[in-house]
Amino acid sequence: MKLMRIGEPGHEKPAILDSKGKIRDLSGHVADIAGAAISPEGLKKIAALDPESLPELQPARIGPCVAGTGKFICIGLNYSDHAAETGATVPPEPIIFMKATSAICGPNDDVIIPRGSVKTDWEVELGVVIGKTAKYVSEADALDYVAGYCLTNDVSERAFQAERAGQWTKGKSCDTFGPIGPWLVTKDEVADPQKLGMWLKVNGETMQNGSSRTMVYGVRYLVSYLSQFMSLHPGDIISTGTPPGVGLGMKPPRFLKAGDVVELGIDGLGTQRQTFVADD
Repeated sequence: MKLMRIGEPGHEKPAILDSKGKIRDLSGHVADIAGAAISPEGLKKIAALDPESLPELQPARIGPCVAGTGKFICIGLNYSDHAAETGATVPPEPIIFMKATSAICGPNDDVIIPRGSVKTDWEVELGVVIGKTAKYVSEADALDYVAGYCLTNDVSERAFQAERAGQWTKGKSCDTFGPIGPWLVTKDEVADPQKLGMWLKVNGETMQNGSSRTMVYGVRYLVSYLSQFMSLHPGDIISTGTPPGVGLGMKPPRFLKAGDVVELGIDGLGTQRQTFVADD
């Protein structure tokens, strides 16, 4: 299933994409794409519905594909070829940092370049959405706790991230730096999350063209690993890292400016399109 949320910020309706690409209203059956609705039991109830019997929603703003996210956990330097382009060594354990949930926005919303930014960058990433509480789970059982997958753009301000004292979080958490969606694609539609092509363009020019095959730590490992340190709850998102082609890795480096348009996609997970605007 492809689950989504339609409407203006704060007023999104839960929806499902039917086999003909029409958006169908789920609000008569679930309050939102969140919490119990994305548990294994909740997803079974949604799957039992006939989408074509549901009211059709007219195309409108697509909101973040999941609500109620308590943690937006990101993994750094998780692609061997991306680590190489930045001159970094592949870490012996996953690098974990948080992106503030206030950064979450819709997949096609404008992205605001923060005041003082000189190095705003792009990162196409595979997002993993947790469907039930995970704590101390094994790698073998890890996917039992996953509701599905989504496309994310881990927008980053590299000067805030690496040239200011402290941790990466402040370079990752600016408002609108977390576009997610357009869909939460349930895991039954993704045969192997480690075999997904992914791409990103800036103003029509291809910058990233990679695959989740080159992830150092795969989805199963990451869910299990993270659950050893913190409980993962329904709606939590793990953004799993990016392939090469980010602006920081170019020679000379290239960063985003107001008016730039970024488009990105992952096989089966849809596409995003953002216009970058100045924070006036």
